[in-house]
Amino acid sequence: MNHATSIPPQVHKNRRDWRNLRGILPFLWEFRGRALFALACLVLSKAANVGVPLVLKDIVDYYEKASTGQLIMALPLTLLAAYGALKLASSLFNELRDVVFAKVRYRAMRRLSTRVLAHLHQLSLRFHLERKTGAISRDLERGARSVSQILNYMAFSILPIAIEFSMIALIMLQQYDAIFTLAMFGSVIAYMLFTFAVTEWRMDFRHHMNRFDSQANSIAFDSLINYETVKYFNNEQLELKRYDETLSDWEHWAVKSQSSMSLLNFGQGAVIALGVTLMMFLAADAVSRGEMSIGDLVLVNAFLLQLFIPLGFLGIVYRQIKYSLADMDLIFKLLDTKTEVTDAKEARPLQIQQGHVRFDAVNFAYQLDRPILRQVSFEIPPGHKVAVVGHSGAGKSTLSRLLYRFYDPQSGDIQIDGQDIRQITQDSLRNAIGIVPQDTVLFNETVYYNIAYGRPDATQAEIERAARMAHIADFINSLPDGWQTVVGERGLKLSGGEKQRVAIARAMLKKPRILVFDEATSSLDSQTEQRIQQTLAEVAAEHTTLVIAHRLSTVVDADQILVMDQGRIIEQGTHAELFAARGLYYDMWELQRREREKQPENGST
Repeated sequence: MNHATSIPPQVHKNRRDWRNLRGILPFLWEFRGRALFALACLVLSKAANVGVPLVLKDIVDYYEKASTGQLIMALPLTLLAAYGALKLASSLFNELRDVVFAKVRYRAMRRLSTRVLAHLHQLSLRFHLERKTGAISRDLERGARSVSQILNYMAFSILPIAIEFSMIALIMLQQYDAIFTLAMFGSVIAYMLFTFAVTEWRMDFRHHMNRFDSQANSIAFDSLINYETVKYFNNEQLELKRYDETLSDWEHWAVKSQSSMSLLNFGQGAVIALGVTLMMFLAADAVSRGEMSIGDLVLVNAFLLQLFIPLGFLGIVYRQIKYSLADMDLIFKLLDTKTEVTDAKEARPLQIQQGHVRFDAVNFAYQLDRPILRQVSFEIPPGHKVAVVGHSGAGKSTLSRLLYRFYDPQSGDIQIDGQDIRQITQDSLRNAIGIVPQDTVLFNETVYYNIAYGRPDATQAEIERAARMAHIADFINSLPDGWQTVVGERGLKLSGGEKQRVAIARAMLKKPRILVFDEATSSLDSQTEQRIQQTLAEVAAEHTTLVIAHRLSTVVDADQILVMDQGRIIEQGTHAELFAARGLYYDMWELQRREREKQPENGST
């Protein structure tokens, strides 16, 4: 594959790192007491750490004086005790900082993950229809982890190095010639500049890797979700080829990233080696001229070790912070995604009394150049059952999406009991409506959980009653695990008819004032369909009901039938009236009648 022609967009450009960093401040503010205490522990730990070389210098100087006869040769017990106490204090405050700050880190991950998921639930149906679930799940995982990593690096790497550098610089300037401080921190600055420059160059490689990693994950995720479709068309090799080609691009950029990392590591090692050599040369020269003691030489050497050991990790930390900032940017940009459908500023809860539904001159298009509904007007009086029929693509299912306010129409309005649904809260609107969708998708949980999802606070007796009304209770009781049977991913362990009966039970359990049946019996056999139709008729008598149907035989009892074609209502009336009119409804009825007559003949071949 020609990698040069497959370079993805540089998604790391136009990031808002400082804004994103400010975005995590609320997580710190929640535990500001803990954060301040952790900072105090950090300062004490570094003070103890810097004190260790100072005590070591005094110990060496003590023995140097003893060797020249200036002191009696003996164990410097106080200095040795202080040395041990400082080492212990450094370790103690270090670990105490970790323990105290752990709550801050993991609570930040929890808060951000919950916030992002809540935002994803608030985004429009359009966003979710166009999304790639696998890529979003990977971005969510990396983004939440990035916040923890940023906090971790700040608390355990950046701040400790900055504090230790400040303390050492103060000591060096007070006790030694400025040339030592200049050489030491000149080496540090050279190291940092080299690291930052090369890391910025390498960032492009990392972002290419992330993009192809998310893309490969999305391909694998989609192929597994659509497992049956892959098997139906015998396309396992096609899916593997797509996955492997994407991983090939990922491999290409991963190799470049690793190779450039070796260059960075070598350059960092070279800067450290030159800096240490220069410092030791200056210190040794000062000792030979009698300007510094052996203890001073040991002190300078110890300070160098303390500086360059964490500095050796600074390159890694800087790279990881840059990667974490890039990952975090994806999450904050996702949080900045505008919600297409929002509550009005003065939205009120729906005051539902009768459940009178009205569509008034509604025009709607998913894409402006492709109208779906054109001047659609109709009413569903309280307690009435209105059916909508028509060929595929006529706009039938769009009606339920607009009623649920997954989208807003471009013009016209939809009212419930005289209240424009754009002026009421979405929560109250959706609480008043129950739906049995055409494509029933279940959670990978128990049958009991999926039915109870309609009203989580329902009693077991109410759940079992809803199951009996949907004619699925006997089936559930016949299962080895009964109500605790797990239905599998998207309900794949159940047949289409069983899934729809679970969906019907779930809708009935909700006890909404308005019911929507979108092809609710399309996956049922004739015998079960007849029983469900009787049940639906009983339920519809107490509700305002919108039925979207393909099989005309299921809606003959509707109070009114709307016939749609190319987004318009072209016929309306009862079954008898439409049949007598000999229009599109009559043609559809005759076509389906002939298909039903052919079924026994086809089944016997």
